[in-house]
Amino acid sequence: MIELHTPAEIEAMRPAGRFVASVLVAVREATTVGTNLLELDAIAHQMIRDAGAESCYIDYHPSFGGSPFGKVICTSINDAVLHGLPHDYAIADGDIVSIDFAASIDGWVCDSAISFVAGTADPEDLRIIKATEEALVAGIAAATVGNAIGDISAAIGDVADSYGYGVNLDFGGHGVGREMHGDPHVPNDGRPGRGYKLREGLVIAIEPWFMRDTDEIFT
Repeated sequence: MIELHTPAEIEAMRPAGRFVASVLVAVREATTVGTNLLELDAIAHQMIRDAGAESCYIDYHPSFGGSPFGKVICTSINDAVLHGLPHDYAIADGDIVSIDFAASIDGWVCDSAISFVAGTADPEDLRIIKATEEALVAGIAAATVGNAIGDISAAIGDVADSYGYGVNLDFGGHGVGREMHGDPHVPNDGRPGRGYKLREGLVIAIEPWFMRDTDEIFT
């Protein structure tokens, strides 16, 4: 079910948004060549405790997983495109690091992610990160009342196409509020004008992610 939120409810969501942003900044600043992924999860976990927040990941058991995540962040390295879990791995020079984090404060959820390169960056890695950031900006610009979900999707897909990157449609953006994953689904490619018409009070997470050589996920 698609939920529309009041101005007061949207204002109440902002502390969660600020907190999630602060955790992503702290985790990125703590990431250097040699940092263990478990150290990054521990930083986020301590910040959750200090803020009195709740993790949306630690007990999350998606249909595609064999067990709950058991960690408070997702750490996807290089060709692990999403939902990678922290484990005993020391980040190497040139690794692409993607950190995905969701938490709730006072029952309101925020979900966000960042990607960056640790140490010496390959220009091609910087290019795909730049493309994804541009796609996020384009998607946000298209998220206006009266437009449709398809307008957001098409804006993201156009950026991917301009860079020659593949788009996987299995995972994308989504509604957010009291739950981490709500309706509507926001694909990262689509046709303008198609789908749910955006209305005042809709809150969504726009989540572009691209792959360099394929549009398929292999597990």
